[in-house]
Amino acid sequence: MARLRLAALSRLVTRLTHPTGRRHRTTGPGGTGRPRWKHRAGRAPASPALAPRRTPWLRALGLIAVALAGAWLGLLTVGTVHVPVGPVNTTMALRPSLGGGTEITVSPLGALRLDSHTAPVRLDVDVDQLDPERAQDLVNHPERISGLQHQVVHDVEHAALDVALRSCAAVLLGATTLGLAVYRRPRRALAAGGLALALLGASGATAYATWNPKSVLEPRYSGLLSSAPSLVGNARSIVTEFDAYQQELARLVTNVTKLYETTSTLPVYRPDPTTIRVLHVSDIHLNPASWKIIDSLVQQYQVDVIVDSGDTMDHGTAAENSFLDPIEDLGVPYVWVRGNHDSATTQRYLERMKNVHVLDDGRAETVAGLRFAGIGDPQFTPDRSVAPGGDAAERLAGDRLATALRAQRSAGTPVDVAVVHEPAAARETDGTVPLVLCGHLHHEDTEILPFGTRLRVEGSTGGSGLRAVEQERPAPVEASILYFDRDNRRLQAWDEIELGGLGEATAEVSRHLPEENRPGASPAPTSSSPSPR
Repeated sequence: MARLRLAALSRLVTRLTHPTGRRHRTTGPGGTGRPRWKHRAGRAPASPALAPRRTPWLRALGLIAVALAGAWLGLLTVGTVHVPVGPVNTTMALRPSLGGGTEITVSPLGALRLDSHTAPVRLDVDVDQLDPERAQDLVNHPERISGLQHQVVHDVEHAALDVALRSCAAVLLGATTLGLAVYRRPRRALAAGGLALALLGASGATAYATWNPKSVLEPRYSGLLSSAPSLVGNARSIVTEFDAYQQELARLVTNVTKLYETTSTLPVYRPDPTTIRVLHVSDIHLNPASWKIIDSLVQQYQVDVIVDSGDTMDHGTAAENSFLDPIEDLGVPYVWVRGNHDSATTQRYLERMKNVHVLDDGRAETVAGLRFAGIGDPQFTPDRSVAPGGDAAERLAGDRLATALRAQRSAGTPVDVAVVHEPAAARETDGTVPLVLCGHLHHEDTEILPFGTRLRVEGSTGGSGLRAVEQERPAPVEASILYFDRDNRRLQAWDEIELGGLGEATAEVSRHLPEENRPGASPAPTSSSPSPR
């Protein structure tokens, strides 16, 4: 013991006498024995207290950052669950959020947001599509509608459990994987995964503690659904009058199913390749099913160009603009004029689409071999602050278009087809163009004007839109296929296509010929095919 104390004292004296020395390890005499330390003057020995060390709180913040980033990546990659809820297929997922809540997206109608909970996670629900088999089962057995509420609740409960389990696995896997990539040590990686799982558990507990079941009574709508309260009543009335609501739900499911069924069974027509085929649509009025109908007609009739004579919208608000996005996917040029339910905002949105040709102020364009000219409706009736000008305003707009048509003819570029929205404006073009197309009346009609111009009025391709449910017998869905000779660009024939309105399961296609092409017989239906029930 005395020897050890003596050695320690000797080392202390050495350090005191060589405060700036640097020790070098050497061996004892002869290269053997215990190592001895030799100091070199000029450098201070490294002190353990002065060695660089990461502070604990920085290490903790780094671990939290890795855990959060990994959890977020895990939720994005493997945290999504595809589950059926009632007659629709949905996609559910948890997403990081400062405010929490639930967001339900119903494409292409918009979204609604519920303040269902307050937590750093949000539940996203995307309604993907209507399942035809489950919907058809409800159509065939309407009595099952009464149990639909309980089925939906049951499906949502199971979906929520599935989302919770999948999210736990996702955050654990994501944080552990990222932790392993950052730290290269399994223990640290597992610590990151465990921390992420604990944070998700704490978020779930917070959501459970702040759960507000009454949030469904006060949703916030966006997109087309922003008009939902005025159309179907608020959620409180649905809760208090559920019997009436479930009847409307049954009818909605039935109508949507039959409409999809009808559009898939249209008769196939194989046109002469020498003709130009034009699909005339009008007055869609925000009916999302119209795009499926139009796409079906484009494919089956090999359409070259679509002409829309207006009232594609209902209120012309910016929130409705996303409804127009499917136009870009139709695969053919789209000629459009503004209706009295379409705003300048609507027109500007369409002008940015590559395949859309917006006609206004008599402007003429050659599309798919035909020369079109048109003018937008001078009235915007949804805006109650603007007093409508009535037929006088329409006739004035039609006169402006007629002047532009005469100028085109004088310049040697005559117009083949004029397009307006209202028949009152269309009549002013008589004698300046062979054919003028319009809509507005929600029923089809054909007329030869006094100076030889053919006036074609299209029905509502949207089945009058939301107004279809206001009548005892819903308006039919109507469109036309016009056939033009490619050489002289004159109308050779047209097919009037009529689909039974909501709740109806019929499709009728009738062929019509202009008087000069008619062999003395009146037009007669060429095909009539009811949809299978």
